[in-house]
Amino acid sequence: MTDFTQFIIDSINAGSTLGFFCLVAVFFYIGLITIGGGQVGITVMQQICVDQFHLLDSDKFFNMVAISESTPGPIGINMATYIGTELYGPLGGFVTTLGEVLPSLIIIILIAKFFGKFAEKKGVQAAFSTLRPAVSGVIAVAAAKVLILALITVLPECSAADISTWQNGIIISATNAAFYLLCLLVLFKTKVHPVFIVIAGGIFGAIFC
Repeated sequence: MTDFTQFIIDSINAGSTLGFFCLVAVFFYIGLITIGGGQVGITVMQQICVDQFHLLDSDKFFNMVAISESTPGPIGINMATYIGTELYGPLGGFVTTLGEVLPSLIIIILIAKFFGKFAEKKGVQAAFSTLRPAVSGVIAVAAAKVLILALITVLPECSAADISTWQNGIIISATNAAFYLLCLLVLFKTKVHPVFIVIAGGIFGAIFC
């Protein structure tokens, strides 16, 4: 961890005015490098807010993901608002949301003004053709992390380097796995709106988890 990273962590955790601006800068950066929508943003936020700056632990972060996914609006903006409010109250939620959307606002205005002149260029078309699989991969990483957290519990005695500890150190929730497969079946085989699946998930968790 660099001194600069530690400085940002200490400033934000101290709840100082400087930390407030650091938080805005962090979410401006997240908004700037997030390409591919809110699901990609979740992966970026997890890497920065959890892994790099340690502002939240993994369990709390993915609980926020579940709540943000269950509420109206884009999940990336919902997450920014939620995290900002958690760390700095309502004003923190407002400015982190502003920091998250400002890069997109600036870039979209520029694209709307100039993109029409370059859209048919071969280089531009080639760039978009390779962006699609890259973005799909990032979305898949976010989905895999949420799925692992939902279905698997890793005990402290389990070591990734020692296969002998896996049998007793990794616990797969059969109940959650069964409910997950049921949700997949319903979504693929019926026209049930996803919001009802989300509501059912909340009820299921309240009763069985």
